[in-house]
Amino acid sequence: MAYKHTNSKGVTYHLNSKAVTLRGGKSQTIYYFSKDLRDDTATDLPDDRKVEENPRNGFLTLKRKDK
Repeated sequence: MAYKHTNSKGVTYHLNSKAVTLRGGKSQTIYYFSKDLRDDTATDLPDDRKVEENPRNGFLTLKRKDK
């Protein structure tokens, strides 16, 4: 089940992830939001992350949870 979040402006975003290879050869997973549902990259919200919204423009970002 893909994670979706509706911001304060009423726009629904879907969470996606992709594995990328950095220049040093290290592999890293990146997370991003899109307005459309993408079945091949849709993902659930990781347990160690939380969604934050920019109050000025409604953009969503993922942040690590404080320990």
